[in-house]
Amino acid sequence: MQWIKLFESEAQAKAQISQTKAKAYVVQGQEICIAHTPAGLFAVENVCPHLGDALSRGTTNYLNEIICPWHSYRFHLVTGEECKGRTRPLKRFPLEIREDGVYVQFPESEPKT
Repeated sequence: MQWIKLFESEAQAKAQISQTKAKAYVVQGQEICIAHTPAGLFAVENVCPHLGDALSRGTTNYLNEIICPWHSYRFHLVTGEECKGRTRPLKRFPLEIREDGVYVQFPESEPKT
């Protein structure tokens, strides 16, 4: 696993992603979703496990859930679980706010042969 810097500061991250919103970013060639709730910032896969819509097009709520824009499935950003257990949990990525920026932990890409 490796830590990848996404933002120079927490303030920069929150300026780019308004509270109750989410935004897609490409990390190691994979699109992930960074969501902003009253509890802070979270990193999850950007594809809804239900039918594949981009979660970054959705919103977040005060329960720390991200809501898929297509069928309104709600996923808890801390656990990844869908609120009614109708589909598999979201893949989550650890996110750290450090003195020198905001980092996400991501699996190292495998060497291409």
